[in-house]
Amino acid sequence: MHDTPLITMLVAGFVLAFLFGTIANRFKLPPLVGYLLAGIIVGPYTPGYVADPHLALELAEIGVILLMFGVGLHFSLKDLLSVRFIAVPGAIAQIAFATLLGWGLGQAMGWSHGGSLVFGLALSVASTVVLLKALQERRMVETEKGRIAVGWLIVEDLAMVMALVLIPAVAGVTGGAQAHSDPVALTLSQILGFDLGITGVILVTLVKVAGFIGFMLVFGRKLIPWILHHIAHTGSRELFRLGVLAIALGVAFGAAKLFGVSLALGAFFAGMILSESPLSHRAAQESLPLRDAFSVLFFVSVGMLFDPLSILRDPLPVVATVVIIVIGKSVAAFLIVLAFRRTAGTALTISASLAQIGEFSFILAELGVGLQLLPSEGRDLILAGAIISIILNPLVFWLCDRARPWFDARLSREEAQPSPAGLVEPAPPPEPDDVPEQPPTLLTDHTIVVGHGRVGSIVTQAVRSLGTPLLVIEDADKRIEAIRQEGVEVLTGNAVSADVLRLANLTGAHTIVVAIPDAFEAGQVTAQARAANPSICIIARAHSDDEIEHLKKFGADVVVMGEREIARGMVDFIKSHRPEKAGPAEEVGHA
Repeated sequence: MHDTPLITMLVAGFVLAFLFGTIANRFKLPPLVGYLLAGIIVGPYTPGYVADPHLALELAEIGVILLMFGVGLHFSLKDLLSVRFIAVPGAIAQIAFATLLGWGLGQAMGWSHGGSLVFGLALSVASTVVLLKALQERRMVETEKGRIAVGWLIVEDLAMVMALVLIPAVAGVTGGAQAHSDPVALTLSQILGFDLGITGVILVTLVKVAGFIGFMLVFGRKLIPWILHHIAHTGSRELFRLGVLAIALGVAFGAAKLFGVSLALGAFFAGMILSESPLSHRAAQESLPLRDAFSVLFFVSVGMLFDPLSILRDPLPVVATVVIIVIGKSVAAFLIVLAFRRTAGTALTISASLAQIGEFSFILAELGVGLQLLPSEGRDLILAGAIISIILNPLVFWLCDRARPWFDARLSREEAQPSPAGLVEPAPPPEPDDVPEQPPTLLTDHTIVVGHGRVGSIVTQAVRSLGTPLLVIEDADKRIEAIRQEGVEVLTGNAVSADVLRLANLTGAHTIVVAIPDAFEAGQVTAQARAANPSICIIARAHSDDEIEHLKKFGADVVVMGEREIARGMVDFIKSHRPEKAGPAEEVGHA
């Protein structure tokens, strides 16, 4: 049999990533932790099979391109602008503070200024994957807290994109690989007869980046949507998917070769330009499986570079790194949010969301080591800090939830202190997502609708038309406001929470309609409703036969599957519009 290192590495990487990702998910951790552990197992620092590191790095490069393409696709200027007054200055201040702490640790370990700076930047940026997963699990993406956290993350991502551009330009001056290796800078130095210096190198780099951005805005903005539009009209899903992949890889490669900018920046701009197209949503969906696959290989390849024994050999730097990520960044974010006169709940949520590092940190670590700025020990510390901080992140959220009442009470007392004139200044009103304690409903024999989306809103209208007492449970701010304007009683929060369901008077309710699309959350709501009131009528929705079985196992009386009801509607329409049957065959022939 021929030696096939590529196939062997792909099989080992995907199989182990799947196994450890599943285990991580079982323990309520992001699968990313499992992918990193899979990389450690196939890496050179553990016994057994060792994957080809050169192949792993090349596949990781594709993973970086697709990862950055995905970041660009989901870049939302609208989301950023809606919270720009807190997200932009807040993120910049937090990045500066965390970078300073990381730089100080690097200097204490005897690294160069450049290596210490890269190390600090890597510790300053949170993981997009982990942060979004944490917000989605808590159904906070559409809340004010969620929008601030996402906007904050966008600013961090943009700052890291600029760092990826500028770090290679200044690598030589700050103690890295050979100085002024940029061919344009070298040519200009020869023409002018003197060394351009650090300022000149940075200016040349920024001019090239500006040239690439200008080209993308003038030509790419028209060409990329035009290409996708014509591919979509062919009706071939295969060609459309291939076109999205070709754009991502082609623009990234062209940006690197023609403009001398990084592959990551080229991919980011390709995604950002594509995000303006009406087909961006479909492009994101079609490229998602491939992006996920290569992202997994990226995390596996990063795990291969980590020496787990480094934690045992020198534990103090690891502890210091984790403290900077989990405590230093969190405290800085907490104080910054409070300085913008936001509530303690918002400050705690933002600080917990940022108390970890991830994919951008790995990219910066690899760049720093490749440019001989950052020693391999620094990369090990970044990887150890990422794994530990991601594992600790659910605990950080739990601690913040427990600490919130204490901070709310203490800060509200401080804000209510008398002013010099003897007047009491009222505390600022709570934000829409920082809802105070809610009283339990007084409704009885009522219908509870969980989720007021496309399905729940239709059910709500029908129940109101019957004159039945109605209570809605919803956690999205915009929907809550619309429900209240209609005069319907609403409980704010996630119905999975036992505290929220307790306020809904399940024991006195007649029916509960679980209209949320997530079958796992719906199962938890169903189980709690059945336990609280064995005689309540429970109606739920599903998307498959397996979900129907899952929900009925938890006690649902009726489970409606959307696809089946669509089919029934079509059949009923066919039956109602059938032409009258003709008479006997001979009469037809006679006619």
